[in-house]
Amino acid sequence: MSTNPRTKRFLSVTLVILGGVLMFLAPENIWIGAVLFALGASVEIVGLVVGHRK
Repeated sequence: MSTNPRTKRFLSVTLVILGGVLMFLAPENIWIGAVLFALGASVEIVGLVVGHRK
């Protein structure tokens, strides 16, 4: 992992945006939608962890 705070911030913001887009675009089909929503939520969590890590 990079120690450059600028790179970590960019990666964090990118992952949070990607997670939000995945959750927003999840289709109404229950199985595919649930999988995409869970994937989006996990990507957002990873983005937040990367942003808060020292």
